[in-house]
Amino acid sequence: MTLKDRDKKHLWHPLTQHKTHPDALAITKAKGCVLTDEDGNTYIDAIASWYTCMYGHCHEYITSQVSKQMQELDQVVFSGFTHEPAIKLSEALIKILPENQNKLFFSDNGSTAVEIGIKMALQYHFNRGEKRNVLIAFEDGFHGDTFGAMSVSGLSVYNGPFEDFFLDVKRIPVPNGKNLQDILSQLQDIIKHNQVAGFVYEPLVQGAASMRMHDAKGLDSILKLCKAHHIITVADEVMTGFGKTGKYFASLHMETKPDIMCLSKALTGGLLPMALTTCSQAIYDAFYSKDMSKGLFHGHTYSANPLACTAALASIELLQTEAIQNNIKSIIAYHKDFGNTIKNHPKVKSIRQTGVIFALDLNLDMQRYGNLRDKLFSFFMDNGVFLRPLGNTIYIQAPYIITKKQLDKVYQVIESALKIV
Repeated sequence: MTLKDRDKKHLWHPLTQHKTHPDALAITKAKGCVLTDEDGNTYIDAIASWYTCMYGHCHEYITSQVSKQMQELDQVVFSGFTHEPAIKLSEALIKILPENQNKLFFSDNGSTAVEIGIKMALQYHFNRGEKRNVLIAFEDGFHGDTFGAMSVSGLSVYNGPFEDFFLDVKRIPVPNGKNLQDILSQLQDIIKHNQVAGFVYEPLVQGAASMRMHDAKGLDSILKLCKAHHIITVADEVMTGFGKTGKYFASLHMETKPDIMCLSKALTGGLLPMALTTCSQAIYDAFYSKDMSKGLFHGHTYSANPLACTAALASIELLQTEAIQNNIKSIIAYHKDFGNTIKNHPKVKSIRQTGVIFALDLNLDMQRYGNLRDKLFSFFMDNGVFLRPLGNTIYIQAPYIITKKQLDKVYQVIESALKIV
């Protein structure tokens, strides 16, 4: 019996309606930018397995460092204990984070990193004796699947059954270079009529919203207005963090830095699950008290797992190497060339790029192509490229180690797909 057949007996996959998509592709090996299935077929992983394996799969340096660590210390509770991998990671990460970030809180995944960021923002004001219970978020944002993260997300296709249980959230449009004054006016009105605790946002790129990209100067103005009203700013960099926007973090593109940052995905190079919520000293100080009730009562069994910390430290070391930084610059240039080549295609409505993130929208009637996403996905996989379209949007977010030859194949397969839709 194949792995695919065995899978169907007991497994329930994420973001899957099994009635219409009963089969899961069984992957048996991954190396570099290539996935191999149980039949020996290979696929270029052009989205780094949901933006995690940015240094390629099974990178020798990351796996060797974790292998050494697992012979010394595999797991220990992080409440009341500490260990060198967590300490070394904190020291390395603080050096590349925005200069106002000073404290790190560990968890397990991106959704919980955001959940903790929201709790920090709400409890910050509570601890100071202020009642602030409203959050602000961008329209069509996506921040995760836990209740706080769902509350600030704006994609009802994910959240519909749970909306009656959400936190109080007011939404504003993303800045596009033309609508900033309207946004600031709307934001001022929200602040005037509500007790606003925090603003939760994806900086520069909204991933699940079909890689919607927005204006850095506009976002900076929004952040400045929030700061002026003592609203805690929470940057969800789960997707954008660790080099994808051309800087170590998307927040470095703005003058105004967030009070809190949420990190995961590429944090450990895709090897192990882990997340971090970082914050400024001022946020931490609001919880620092002899009063136990003012502490942040949130914890995970595997918080700061030594193996995951070691993978993260190795990944950060790789990120800062000249080789990876040069690769990032090359990918950015290759995407620009591809964009210039394809932007005038009659079936391409628009293109956009931030750092190594490239997206194009198809100029097609979606009612006519109701299952367009599935058709495109099947075509890409049949041609040896793993791309996961979002509606009529095709995007690329490949590992930093991808070769020019591999990228050219990705581009060629996308161009070929335009002929069959």
